[in-house]
Amino acid sequence: MSLDNLSGMPEWDDNFFEDNEEGEEWKPRPTRDAAKAMYEQWKQVMILLKGAMGDIDLKKASENEGTIESELDADYRDDMKGMLLSDAHMVAVKISSSEAGLYMMRMENACLIRMYAQSIQSSMLAKIAEGFIEEAHGMVIREEIEKFKLLFKHWVSTFERDEFEDEWGLF
Repeated sequence: MSLDNLSGMPEWDDNFFEDNEEGEEWKPRPTRDAAKAMYEQWKQVMILLKGAMGDIDLKKASENEGTIESELDADYRDDMKGMLLSDAHMVAVKISSSEAGLYMMRMENACLIRMYAQSIQSSMLAKIAEGFIEEAHGMVIREEIEKFKLLFKHWVSTFERDEFEDEWGLF
C-alpha cells in the first residue's frame, strides 16, 4: 500500500461503464454522481479501518511483550481482520459494479452494500468491547459509515426502474 493510496482502493473511473453516444456527455447523471460520492466516502472508511486493524497488531504486541501470545488469539485476530477488510472491499466492488445500469443489479448491490456496511459498523462495537480497537478509533469509523449511509440513501433514491422483471419477485 502506497502513501498515495492509503485506502487501497482504485480511483473511481467515470468511463468504466461508458456507453455514451457522441455529444451526450453533458447530460446529468445523478446515479453515477451519487455512486462516485459514496465511493469517495468509502475510501475514508477504508483508510480508518486499515489504520485501526494495524493498531490491533501494535496493541496486542505491546500487551504481550515478553509473553507468547496463544495461537488461538492470533488466529482469531487475523480472521477478524480478514473478514472486516474483505467486507469493506466488497462495498467498494459493489458500488462500482452497480454502474452497469440495470435496476435489478443496482438493487441487489444496494442490499449487499447495506449488509456489509452495517456489519462493519456493528463489528466496531464488538471490537471495542473485546479490547481489539481503541474506542476512539471504532467510533470514528462508525461516524464515517453514518456519513456514508446518508450518501447511500441519496444514491438509492436516484434509481430508475427499467423494463426487466426480477424472476425472484424481490425487486
